[in-house]
Amino acid sequence: MTTRVACIGECMMELSERPDGSLLRGYGGDTLNTALYLARLGVAVDYVTALGDDPWSEEMRAAWAAEGIGTDRVRRLPGRMPGLYIIRTDGSGERSFHYWRDSAAARDLFSGPGAAETRAALAGYDLVYASGISLSLYGEDGRAALAETFRAVQAKGGRVAFDTNYRPRGWPDKIKAQEAFRAAMAAADLIFASTEDLEWLYGPEGEAEVLRHRGRCEIVLKGSGSPPAVRVLAGGDDVRVTASPVASVVDTTAAGDSFAAAYMAARLAGQPPAEAARHGHRLAGAVIGHRGAVIPRAAMPALPSHQDDQP
Repeated sequence: MTTRVACIGECMMELSERPDGSLLRGYGGDTLNTALYLARLGVAVDYVTALGDDPWSEEMRAAWAAEGIGTDRVRRLPGRMPGLYIIRTDGSGERSFHYWRDSAAARDLFSGPGAAETRAALAGYDLVYASGISLSLYGEDGRAALAETFRAVQAKGGRVAFDTNYRPRGWPDKIKAQEAFRAAMAAADLIFASTEDLEWLYGPEGEAEVLRHRGRCEIVLKGSGSPPAVRVLAGGDDVRVTASPVASVVDTTAAGDSFAAAYMAARLAGQPPAEAARHGHRLAGAVIGHRGAVIPRAAMPALPSHQDDQP
């Protein structure tokens, strides 16, 4: 039987400013990156979002399909467009991001015509993955609809994975962000968290916010420091898994997104949590050795591909 995964979120148009002021166009999104690497690892994964009916939306959808990502759950909203962001890099190499996304189509995934069908379809997946950035897209009604969807997934025997990926600019009200993250962590069967995200959001008590769920769910907690290490709490075990040093770090974009993909693919294939974390480190190590979120297929490290259970 095929294991089906859904990743929920937003993919935006990306413009990277060159030194001469010209712009290079691409696209990006945290849960989209995770879906892409899941697909490359042989997992049957659908990306669940909303796009417009413009040429750039169609270009993105076609690119996802070419990577093996299922696009049947991509809603197309007439007259709407994806969000947009521009990356600028200063003289020291530091990047800054500037966003235009308030009216992005993805924000209405859980509202309006077609929303009920999206929620009903999500309830049929074996694993549903969302992030803190996903939560920031929706208002209170949308987040309530997502929470109900999580419960429907679990009622049918599926699982929910949540990544604490926190970006303050997406949350004009920090209190609402804290409440939304607490609710999402309480609903999740698998939590990917980083001490940095948790400290930004909750201050010194951030780590305690996620550790209160130990024993109830599986937790992968990334700490600061080099080389990267994660603390994996699952099934009564509490182990630390450290990554092998990377010779050259070029760009850390999508390190966490790719780690989550390799971890989930390994767990779906029956690997124990500590081994899944090693697979996560291996893929993330390859990703940060290349520029951009998506590395060439030839650069993918040797990881076991997911094999579906036989009926």
